Amino acid sequence: AEAQALEPALHCTMALLSPSTGIIDSHALMLGLLGDAEEHGATLSLNTRIVSGRVEPGRIVVRTMDAASGEQFEIAAPRLINAAGLGAVALAGSLEGFGRQFLPALRYAKGNYFSVAGRAPFSHLIYPVPEPGGLGVHLTLDLAGAARFGPDVEWTDTIDYRIDPARGERFYAAIRKYWPDLPDGSLQAAYSGIRPKLSGPGDANSDFVIQD
Repeated sequence: AEAQALEPALHCTMALLSPSTGIIDSHALMLGLLGDAEEHGATLSLNTRIVSGRVEPGRIVVRTMDAASGEQFEIAAPRLINAAGLGAVALAGSLEGFGRQFLPALRYAKGNYFSVAGRAPFSHLIYPVPEPGGLGVHLTLDLAGAARFGPDVEWTDTIDYRIDPARGERFYAAIRKYWPDLPDGSLQAAYSGIRPKLSGPGDANSDFVIQD
């Protein structure tokens, strides 16, 4: 009854309200984090790629190249945070002296998103029970109030961001579990992303790899 009072269009047996959950301006947040980092001595180098690297006693050395000038320079640090996403395993494997036995298997979990024509009748973010490999097809609202649904989980071996329109049928079925009045023909493919994951179908969930 309380959930229905907050969201009359929502169909559910039980619900958990998280009053502090919301949406943010991600671009402004990243600019704020960058400012904090720079105040503490960090430097952001855009359009700079790692061309080689090596593991030495007590440190890791990477050689980088500026994409515009072609200038190369080396950076040495006691620790390297590898946040290269889909290229993280390839980057780790390119470091001389890094044991290949430490390279994890990488699996691609593609997540597709669909938007809805018009405004969805919700004022909160709606998250269903999670599914294997992801959080389920949930509803999020952007800063303009537009709704999008996703992501689903599509295991793939290739990097292809095109969305198969046929996946829309899965979205209708998933969304109607909590919004049964979703009109026919109201969904349209929006965008997709690919998540690099350390676990695949049927595996226990795992996240970061920390190697000392």
